[in-house]
Formats: sequence, structure tokens, C-alpha cells
Amino acid sequence: MTNQRDVINNPVTGETIVFLKRAGDTDGQVLQMELLLEVDARVLEHVHARQEERIEVVDGTLRFRLGGEEQELDAGQALVLPPGVPHTLWNVGEGQARCLFDVRPALKTEAALETLFGLAREGKTNKQGVPNPLQGALLAREYETFLPGPPVPLQRVVLAIIAPIARLFGYRARYEKYSGSK
Repeated sequence: MTNQRDVINNPVTGETIVFLKRAGDTDGQVLQMELLLEVDARVLEHVHARQEERIEVVDGTLRFRLGGEEQELDAGQALVLPPGVPHTLWNVGEGQARCLFDVRPALKTEAALETLFGLAREGKTNKQGVPNPLQGALLAREYETFLPGPPVPLQRVVLAIIAPIARLFGYRARYEKYSGSK
């Protein structure tokens, strides 16, 4: 049985996540989640420098863009998203889509999702679910999730400069009210 802390939602992007296995349950090896996407919901395009994601579609139809190439997956199909490759996905079906997500290694992904979804619930993101640049810089640096396009090493340098400025303005990479004080 899941408790309320195991389910988070992002009303801006139409995503709901049910945590099945958290990093603490697997000694940091994997974060396992169920992802529910409403009709037309889209996960922002991003790059993980050190993580691999495996996605298995359980219900519905998802479209993926992986490294600039698009493909569609239906229920029963799976896809591995390697580190360092820009990717996004969106629901192209007529109803809610459901998929299983494994992220390896887990790193701090659950805190990143809790924070980003919490900001969205409080109206602190734009219509695509993106926080302001200072908040986004802290999140990207702390959780090693980067923008597609600019080389990750360049982004790391820029983020190292912006992060202290963001902290001076009161932004944090993690807020206890969204995910506790871990």
C-alpha cells in the first residue's frame, strides 16, 4: 500500500508519479516509479549525465524523442534511454498513459521530482512546468539534469557561476515542505 508521500503530481504538466522503490530501498541502485501521463502531457526534454532510464509502457501510447529521433511505443513495449542523450516523451493516446520507469543509479532523482512537482503545485513554474532560471540552475546543478543542446561540461561551468547567485536570492535546490529534510 502506498502512502501520500509515495504519490506526487504535477498539475501543470499532467504527470503523476507513484514511487514503487525509492533510492533508500535499493541502496541507491535504482529508483522505480509508475508514471501516469494525462492526454497531451509531456515530460520536458532533458539530459542525464550519468543515469540510464528504462521505460515500459503499460497502458496507452507514448511518443519519444531520443537524440533527435522519434518513435512511438504501445503497451508492452520498452525503451532504454542512455546517459548523455537528450530525451523527452509525451502521451499521444486518447486516454491516460501509464508506464513503469527505472532510473539507474537513483542518485537524487526522487528529490528532484518532488521539488519540481512541488514548485509546479505552488504556481512557481511556467506553463511548461519550468521554474525561473535561477531556480532551474540550482536544480540542474544539484540533480545533474541538463538542457538539451549546450554541451554538459559548458552547462556545469555556467551553473557553478549562477548557483551562488541563486542562493543569495533565497532559492534552494531542495525544500523540506516538498520532500522532507533528507
